[in-house]
Amino acid sequence: MSSPCNIAVIGLGYVGLPLAVAFARHFPVIGFDVSESRIAELNAGNDSTGEVDALSLRGNSPTFVSSADGLAAADIFLITVPTPVDGNNEPDLSAVKSACRTVGKALAKGAIVVLESTVYPGVTEDVCGPELERASGLKCGEDFFLGYSPERINPGDRHHGLEGITKVVSGQTPEIAQRLAEIYGAVVAGNVFIAENIKTAEAAKVIENAQRDINIAFINEVTVIFNRLGISVADVLDASATKWNFLDFKPGLVGGHCVGVDPFYLAHCAEMSGHHPEVILAGRRINDKMGAYLADWIAERIAAADAGPAKILVLGLTFKENIPDLRNTKVIDLIDGLARHGHLVDVHDPLADAAEARHLHGVELKTGLDGLGGYDCVVGAVAHASYRAFTGETFSRLLRAGGLVADIKGMWRHVELPDGLGRWRL
Repeated sequence: MSSPCNIAVIGLGYVGLPLAVAFARHFPVIGFDVSESRIAELNAGNDSTGEVDALSLRGNSPTFVSSADGLAAADIFLITVPTPVDGNNEPDLSAVKSACRTVGKALAKGAIVVLESTVYPGVTEDVCGPELERASGLKCGEDFFLGYSPERINPGDRHHGLEGITKVVSGQTPEIAQRLAEIYGAVVAGNVFIAENIKTAEAAKVIENAQRDINIAFINEVTVIFNRLGISVADVLDASATKWNFLDFKPGLVGGHCVGVDPFYLAHCAEMSGHHPEVILAGRRINDKMGAYLADWIAERIAAADAGPAKILVLGLTFKENIPDLRNTKVIDLIDGLARHGHLVDVHDPLADAAEARHLHGVELKTGLDGLGGYDCVVGAVAHASYRAFTGETFSRLLRAGGLVADIKGMWRHVELPDGLGRWRL
């Protein structure tokens, strides 16, 4: 290492906290978040996101603060704040700009500011640089320097954590890029790729998620087609996957803070350059309609079995399995669609926070499955581990005679259902 460094991580969510904890094994680290309640829980050794265990938080952990006063001790700043879209699906950079103003007030000459949040090419230099200059009174590229290193943390994924992935880094100058390669390299055992420049690194990140979105959109569209033909897409995919170069994507609801959002950043960038993106936006349209499609299909099958409003239990509300994250979950589209058909919908999720579900989505979660029953339909919307463990007896308790098991995720394909219960799956 060419010189010691003190690191500040700005934003301690699903990305920032694991990053701060990993760096704290090698450097002095300050973890900053504007939420006092978040800092309080971290200082108490608890991470409500489930990404970092209590032992790691109580070990060589960062200093967690909600006051920006302590940031002046840092010379490397890593910004990991959310980059959502607004109601018009346009990039919302307000959190990035706010973080830059906070960091700018703490900047000293020679500091490096690295953005990790997913953005479109140009944001680090054209948005963050000027914001930092205004807040600090320093000159970007002379008094302080910029870098970009796209986050690749996959919430809930224990097999691809920060310390086991290739970390892409970039810098405003070759020297800054090399310096960041050294710093990040200490955390990822030298597994670092230095991008050509900052815009290249920004572009690499935004297409990673856009590519995934488009691939899922293709599978979702063929799911719609095969459903009309009475063919199970799951069975089709089982057969297709035997080809060596077939891409293994599954149908479903595409939400969350990355795959369901980042393509809009790429589309925005394309429009600014004078190009109307067709494939990217087509993929988004297809995936955004899946909740309504699923609601229509389920409602059709319930109507065929029993006229009138049905009592439905939707299992899962988070945007993906085995995590508590409710941001941009598309399960809410399914719930709203079933309600529009006039059905009575209950929702259960063992990992989601009840207050957050109420605040973000207006959903009152059932506190447990014990005592629940008599449903006309049980919908498997999120493949949490506890749901995957269901047996035929579980469905006997939850469903009335003649009830329907709607298995969106294919997690009960091999569960033998009791006589009299129906099954529908993609």
